[in-house]
Amino acid sequence: MFGPSSDRGHESGGGVPRPVLFPTRFVWPYGGRRVLLSGSFTRWSDPILMSPVEGCPTVFQVVCNLSPGYHQYKFVVDGEWRHDEHQPFVNGNYGIVNTIFLSGEPDMLPPIFTPEAPGRSNMDVDNDVYMRADAIPRISQADIEVSRHRISAFLSTHTAYELLPESGKIIALDVNLPVKQAFHILYEQGIPVAPLWDFYKAKIVGVLTALDFILILRELGNHGSRLTEEELETHTIAAWKEGKSHINRQIDSNGRVYPRRLIQAGPNDSLKELALKIVQNNVATIPVVHSSSQNGSFPQLLHLASLSGILKCICRHFRHSSGSLPILQQPICAIPLGTWLPKIGESTGRPLAMLGPNASLSDALSLLVQAEVSSIPIVDDNDSLLDIYSRSDITALAKDKAYAQISLDEMTIHQALQLGQDASSPYGFFTGQRCQMCLRSDPLHRVMERLANPGVRRVVIVEAGSKRVEGIISLSDVFRFLLG
Repeated sequence: MFGPSSDRGHESGGGVPRPVLFPTRFVWPYGGRRVLLSGSFTRWSDPILMSPVEGCPTVFQVVCNLSPGYHQYKFVVDGEWRHDEHQPFVNGNYGIVNTIFLSGEPDMLPPIFTPEAPGRSNMDVDNDVYMRADAIPRISQADIEVSRHRISAFLSTHTAYELLPESGKIIALDVNLPVKQAFHILYEQGIPVAPLWDFYKAKIVGVLTALDFILILRELGNHGSRLTEEELETHTIAAWKEGKSHINRQIDSNGRVYPRRLIQAGPNDSLKELALKIVQNNVATIPVVHSSSQNGSFPQLLHLASLSGILKCICRHFRHSSGSLPILQQPICAIPLGTWLPKIGESTGRPLAMLGPNASLSDALSLLVQAEVSSIPIVDDNDSLLDIYSRSDITALAKDKAYAQISLDEMTIHQALQLGQDASSPYGFFTGQRCQMCLRSDPLHRVMERLANPGVRRVVIVEAGSKRVEGIISLSDVFRFLLG
């Protein structure tokens, strides 16, 4: 957290040595709108304003010249006195305060207090300054299993009823609606997914997602396509789903083809059952349906359950007892979680999919489908994060029938993202919430809290300052780790 470098004193004109000062970096990595630093070195008055780190708006820093010795300090975050629980602290005259000791001799500095590296500004923020590789705390397998057991016990004893909001609405689409009209509804309502209702069967029969729109656009763009733009005007969702089922058909042990069944849950199903259904079936959401009859007739659609809602329940339950879950305090770089860019000479099982802003929209859609990912980081020539293109962004092409006026091979990702900038959505799509970032030194609980926000499905791990992409963590990554 701190990076002091000695500024050795020298004699003044009168032969009196000037005091030795150490430029020392203070970091508050927990967010806020306005963060100040106060301490014994400011006589607990005239607090010092801290600046947000470029590319990491939740990280604030300031460099102060401190004399050798023992210092106490505290942060003022949005008008509230706070201390950093992950740094040394004591109970002092000003409540709980953080402490730091600077030795007068450079060779006596603790390992975390490293002098400024050549070619690096003392104001640079890098996780090597926050947490060196040899300083990363290692968690035991026993602690991991204890944390998993407690989370599993919580999820097993709480049901889908707890996901239901006090008020709200669910938009369901008639399965006989034309595909074109359905995707205009998705765009206008700002939603990436909608359950499908069959009037004749009187039940939910499927879910329409942004991935369906991607597959349809790719089909329209193929030469010799059986689905033309004119047919899109009358092609129903039911007809599209039937055609898609032939492509994605499943075969049983007797060699017979059977359709993929709808994944759904009941309100009395446990949160663990819901999470496992979503992760194991690789879906973004499942309908929660209630029926008062034994044969399942007259079903009521109560909710669309997602991993973010379940994760929000976990964060809320363990918010004041995080000490019972040792893994929550672990930095994400210390646990097997997410997809990371390999280091030099290191092999990786799953490459991290990234594209430049001038890549074609066709390339982006192909990568989303082939790599089976929900989003792609958009980076510059230095792999620094510029934006992110998600499956849900495809619905922006419904605006003014843009999909009928563009070529997927000619439109760039940058142009496609600009289409969505004017869009508004009550659920946070097409906004900055789409592109959430974190540092490799961030603890797991902070990543979980960001992923628990509606509309957020992944967090991009970046290098502080440069915003160079280092990895990506999705909701399903977190649940695969938590559930073991």
